[in-house]
Amino acid sequence: QVQLVESGGGLVQAGGSLRLSCAASGSIFSFNVMGWYRQFPGKQRELVAAKSSGGNTNYADSVKGRFSISRDNAKDTVYLQMNSLKPEDTAVYYCNYYSGGRSYWGQGIQVTVSS
Repeated sequence: QVQLVESGGGLVQAGGSLRLSCAASGSIFSFNVMGWYRQFPGKQRELVAAKSSGGNTNYADSVKGRFSISRDNAKDTVYLQMNSLKPEDTAVYYCNYYSGGRSYWGQGIQVTVSS
């Protein structure tokens, strides 16, 4: 089992920045992928950004150039730096840990961007 604890969400004005953090604990494997997804009301969860323990990174087109994902493998923590936020970034953001065919989710954290 893997537990994920997210922090850093909140309310910000358009153009502002937020940094999300997600710390993993439990049965952590050395090779894994940690990332962030978001869910808009009435929509399916979608990938925002993900980064493997080996350094491979993937971003949704809608956040490229504005969001940056990073990891501290020693702390099993992933971060999402969100800059130039837009009202359309408003969503619940979920941390995800994937390894060995198993996927775990955080509880979700609200990000609200006001216009």
